[in-house]
Amino acid sequence: MTILITGGAGFIGSHLAERLLGQGHHVVVIDDLSTGSLDNLAAVRGLPNFSFVLDSVRNTDTMHLLIERCDVVYHLAAAVGVQLIVDQPVHTIETNIHGTEVVLSIANKFGKKVLIASTSEVYGKSEAIPFHEDDDTVLGSTRFSRWSYACSKAIDEFLALAYHQQYGLPVVIARLFNTVGPRQTGRYGMVIPRFVEQAIKNEPIRIYGDGRQTRCFSCVFDVIDGLTGLMDCPQAAGRVYNIGSDEEISMEALADRIIAMTVSRSQKELVSYEEAYGRSFDDMMRRVPSLERIRSQIGFQPRYDLQQTLELIIEAAKKE
Repeated sequence: MTILITGGAGFIGSHLAERLLGQGHHVVVIDDLSTGSLDNLAAVRGLPNFSFVLDSVRNTDTMHLLIERCDVVYHLAAAVGVQLIVDQPVHTIETNIHGTEVVLSIANKFGKKVLIASTSEVYGKSEAIPFHEDDDTVLGSTRFSRWSYACSKAIDEFLALAYHQQYGLPVVIARLFNTVGPRQTGRYGMVIPRFVEQAIKNEPIRIYGDGRQTRCFSCVFDVIDGLTGLMDCPQAAGRVYNIGSDEEISMEALADRIIAMTVSRSQKELVSYEEAYGRSFDDMMRRVPSLERIRSQIGFQPRYDLQQTLELIIEAAKKE
């Protein structure tokens, strides 16, 4: 097939491109490189069945040409990272909502299947652990710009499901939880690459908040298993699926583990959200997915635990 990946020069998109090329598909990536990097595509740029387009998904003329010529679309292009979302809320809203609107409208015109990459942020401050796909969402005040990301991705989901309901467009929504692995940058606030870099340099590991908040980190290779499995499953269309790991760890315990694995002399340092982000910040204590739906649909089962994932990340970081 010819497969279009929006945001394909990003961390997840570049790994997805490699997987699909390895399966014999022709892959076209469109990315404006606002957060992605051509370095992520270094291993595939010379391949004859790979094409790269430097442009925005908001450019309807470009997207019309690309979607008409492809068989399916993985829509990964979005504003990413807590730091970027806090610093550039207008960019976040415009990129996420309008970009998805363009993709869905043109895909519907040509009847092309679309996978929309959404986020666990849509669960907001819900305390109904683990999170199930049909649970209610609990969002914070509009004065906290981080919730603009959650709202924009929720609107993406509403729009995608509306296209499926009204027009029969085959759309799958994947709610990604904390996805980590080689190539991920800490530039936009991602915690593991930031901790690993600080540990390797024997610098203080800056933990935002009190360190007791927990997350579940999923290896990017497992996430790609989920994305491709859902795209290949006709019965998955019209539904939302969590993709991630249900192995939970606190930020302080994560820092301890990374210090031990890197044999680092780093010390832990608690940093207030105000100091970290330059303004008030609304966070949640736990975020754990239910994986029941995706397991029953495609037999999804993570192959990498957190220890194995951290080993991959640390090895890659040391090489860099």
